[in-house]
Amino acid sequence: MQSGQPSRTALGAAAHRAAHQALENGRIFRDPLAAQILGLSEADVAAQARPDGKGLRLFIAARSRFAEDAAARAYDRGVRQLVVLGAGLDTFAYRNPHADLVVFEVDHPATQAWKRARLAEAAIAIPPSMRFAPVDFERVGLADGLAEAGFDATAPAVFVWLGVVPYLTEPAVFATLTVIAGLPAGTEVVFTYSDPPSAMSPRERAGRNATAARVAAAGEPWITHFHPGPLHARLRKLGFREIEDLGPAEVAILYFGARPGAPDRKGGHLIRARVG
Repeated sequence: MQSGQPSRTALGAAAHRAAHQALENGRIFRDPLAAQILGLSEADVAAQARPDGKGLRLFIAARSRFAEDAAARAYDRGVRQLVVLGAGLDTFAYRNPHADLVVFEVDHPATQAWKRARLAEAAIAIPPSMRFAPVDFERVGLADGLAEAGFDATAPAVFVWLGVVPYLTEPAVFATLTVIAGLPAGTEVVFTYSDPPSAMSPRERAGRNATAARVAAAGEPWITHFHPGPLHARLRKLGFREIEDLGPAEVAILYFGARPGAPDRKGGHLIRARVG
């Protein structure tokens, strides 16, 4: 990531969310601010979309839908804090339908500075329920960074952590999960991860490797993958008790209209885990 700029992958994810609005009419996930925060029209976004990018675009839409549905259910249970880890150009805080749901965006200071400039240029208002938590993890821990932004560690929260885990080392992933697991019962984390290449078919591995090569060329390589069973066991050991994990087949059935009974596939997972 260059100083004063967002990560290339964060920018790419925002472009995919915007393209989904234009090319699929937001069928899976509606985000009316997706193109606006990029400073583009939906027509421009559609014209710039990669011809071979539909699969990744729909997965990114599905992961946002999965996370925001989980956040809505948590709100109905009384949770009033939501933390977006590695927020990038995520727009939930500016579409937040609940005035009493406080949203904390955690990201590198350089990315947040760029985002705040983009918000001003796009005339997107920052609501009173929004809190920026600039955190350089080489200097400040997650708990300290959130505390400085006003996070209440005595109350439950929902953590949304999309498209970040594959870029981190395994110790860094579990350091963050340990902080979340130490919060009050009812706290949830929603994150994405991928099966390891060794578990994939040759065709799946080829598709995965092509995408991995592109992000590696941007200086942000994928380095961490998990097998579901061992990951669930480690989550339970930390104190997560309710685990919902959707693999590629389940994601396709839930969001893409696929029929049940399709062969098991390997790839990206959507997972939600609750403390307590």
